Amino acid sequence: MTDPKRYLVTSALPYANGLKHVGHLAGAYIPADIYVRYLRAQKRDVVFVCGSDEHGTAIPIQATKEGTTPRAIIDKYHQAMKQDFEDLSMSFDIYHRTSEPIHHETAQEFFTYLNDRNELEIKESEQYYDEEAKTFLADRYIKGTCPNCGSDRAYGDQCENCGRTLSPDELINPVSTLSGKAPVKKRTSHWYLPLGKHEEFLREWILKEHKEDWRATVVGQCKSWIEGGLQSRAVTRDLDWGIKVPLKDAEGKVLYVWFDAPIGYVSATKQWAINNKKDWKPYWYDKDTKLVHFIGKDNIVFHCIIFPIMLKLHGNILPDNVPANEFLNLEGDKMSTSRNWKLDMRDYINDFVKKENGGGQCVDMLRYYLTQIAPETKDSEFTWKGFQDAVNSELVSIFGNFVNRTWVLMHKLCGGKVPILHTEILDENDKILNAEIEGSKAKVETLLEQYKFREALYEVIDLSRKGNQYMQKKEPWIAAKQLAANPDMQKNIDNTMHLCLQLTANLAILINPFLPNTAKSMLNMMKVVDKMLDWENAGKLKLLSIGYSLREPQLLFRKIEDAEITEQIEKLKAGLMKSEAGVQKPADEPPTSNLKSQIQYDDFAKLDLKVATITAAEKVPKADKLLKLEVDLGFEKRTIVSGIALHFKPEDIIGKQVVIVANLAPRKMKGIESNGMILMAEEKDGQLKFINPGEPTTNGSPVS
Repeated sequence: MTDPKRYLVTSALPYANGLKHVGHLAGAYIPADIYVRYLRAQKRDVVFVCGSDEHGTAIPIQATKEGTTPRAIIDKYHQAMKQDFEDLSMSFDIYHRTSEPIHHETAQEFFTYLNDRNELEIKESEQYYDEEAKTFLADRYIKGTCPNCGSDRAYGDQCENCGRTLSPDELINPVSTLSGKAPVKKRTSHWYLPLGKHEEFLREWILKEHKEDWRATVVGQCKSWIEGGLQSRAVTRDLDWGIKVPLKDAEGKVLYVWFDAPIGYVSATKQWAINNKKDWKPYWYDKDTKLVHFIGKDNIVFHCIIFPIMLKLHGNILPDNVPANEFLNLEGDKMSTSRNWKLDMRDYINDFVKKENGGGQCVDMLRYYLTQIAPETKDSEFTWKGFQDAVNSELVSIFGNFVNRTWVLMHKLCGGKVPILHTEILDENDKILNAEIEGSKAKVETLLEQYKFREALYEVIDLSRKGNQYMQKKEPWIAAKQLAANPDMQKNIDNTMHLCLQLTANLAILINPFLPNTAKSMLNMMKVVDKMLDWENAGKLKLLSIGYSLREPQLLFRKIEDAEITEQIEKLKAGLMKSEAGVQKPADEPPTSNLKSQIQYDDFAKLDLKVATITAAEKVPKADKLLKLEVDLGFEKRTIVSGIALHFKPEDIIGKQVVIVANLAPRKMKGIESNGMILMAEEKDGQLKFINPGEPTTNGSPVS
């Protein structure tokens, strides 16, 4: 699509079951916000929609954890996420929610439309049923052992340990999380969307039409799904919480959340149109509308295969692009809410944004770093040291330094006003800088249109770097010392400062999509209105009028101190330890039994417990909680990877005798094969202690 009449931009709807972390921010929200702000600066007709996804099993599960109702959960987290997005300068035109009546009506109409045209099929199948709870079990209500890694932290949809996608039938020894009992299979009927019927359309649309302009990871994942054989997918499920299926013979059934959630983009657009007295239909039916979905890679199949099929059948336009991002890791490990290894948006807001006067510069510092490390083509990593380096070495020392030097020298050498440009004496350095300014718009624009936000941001920062280099070559402070002997040097000073000021005005325009608060601060220093930020002004050399008075300089960014970084890393480690230890009781309160469900002797007899001595220990690189241990069993030596690095120093545990589970299936952790498990005891304060024989014992001795 060369020149669309309008744009509809969406960011993935976040689940309203908890606060969201910076990995979500980097994946689906900041890139979309950058793109939308760029389009708005171009005076494009653009609507940016998002909202809370408030159905599915994640909601009642969270309600159970917090001892409340699903409605209370979605009300709580919808407002919390909406506020966090606002605090971090997300500029949605509407942040909607799927619990609104208009969404229920829209989703039900979608289902009815497809069903009435025989685009859905009814199939009977056996599904897990909890006889004690008297309910069919959604995937997340079934827990068991993972067939891939052997972890007991596997659910019916995914293993929490190895991350593998699962189905309930793959679990070993499945149990219901509601009753703790083994579920039974029971027959039930559901409506399905037959994806296989649309394989030819998908091959043509994705693998041919969009093979070149979509990201390779997106096309690759779609190709894998298509060539693996597309199966029919249920669009309804047996559940109390959700949008009721609008049919008389569908009692107790709701629309599957994967079906209703993307329709949330449509219902949000409808509500936006009502709020603004607009017509919503062109944004979903007019082929001159460019639809772009910003998501994480875990949502590719829904936005590139399933939802497009739904849209095509419903007569809607199809997405022009789905620039999905990879995952953002944290300090050498995968972000995990359950393990408390994460940086919530709310935590950053509280620790940085709300501690600053206005907080805008801290918002932009995070936006800058997350864009700089955006996982556009592969997984990337957030580290607190990397954040500090990005802010101090680039925002402060390059971009902020150039703007500040320009303003200080302009006030000192030019009376606080934009000096005249003496075109008759422009030298080679002046001409080179002019060319860089004039060419900057095309460079950044091309990259933004290609969704290459990292590279686009680099071009803006690099332009400020070139400004610093230009100023160093011109040395107006040296020229000022020569004025008494040579008054003509004032012309050189004027030219230098004039061009630096025009460059600063251009930097404000170019940085605005990325760092909107910074751009506003620069406008304030220049005493100009928001219209200066119109994209058409980028690359121009006469943005600030000669003789115009400018305000005093203000620092755009502050440095991040070492103490702040240390505090955040310690906070992260403490959160992980708390998660591993569980919620602790007060020291004066006696511990409860915490007994697990009863087992038979034969179950215990399967464990092969043996005494071993730790002969070597070292930290696992990029994994703060892991130690690589070598243990001597007498008859052999083994490597065991253990999550005890936050509790013990490697040099302190060499020579200690321990008890290990010797017949545990091998498991790879951070690329190291671990052959066994160390038995530990956990104190009330969360500290760990080794279980050992008490007295020196021969290595390899059985424990019974």
